[in-house]
Amino acid sequence: MSFDADGVQRALRKAWSLSTSSQWTADNPAAGQCNVTALLVHELFGGELLKTPLPAGDHFYNRIEGRRYDFTASQFDQPMAYADLPTNRDDALRGATSGQLAELRDAFQGRRTKSG
Repeated sequence: MSFDADGVQRALRKAWSLSTSSQWTADNPAAGQCNVTALLVHELFGGELLKTPLPAGDHFYNRIEGRRYDFTASQFDQPMAYADLPTNRDDALRGATSGQLAELRDAFQGRRTKSG
């Protein structure tokens, strides 16, 4: 699967649901999706997992080919001061279940297939 950031973002927005994060809402579909999204993007496209500590807990995202991609940044009202701390799958998995990851993987791959 080739990496196209815009296509990934579109597919993720359609794939996120209450099954992928209990914080999901129609008004803020990216809410609570950072762990599961960063894990899926890492699984499918490689790169690095990164995090930034926030008062409510760590925020996870990716770096691919030297560029930061935070596909869930839209959940925040204000731009974030990223720390870009390297992390790993075990750390990111603390905020997501294997069921949520499987749900997102299935929904994302279905959306990517439909949109090309």
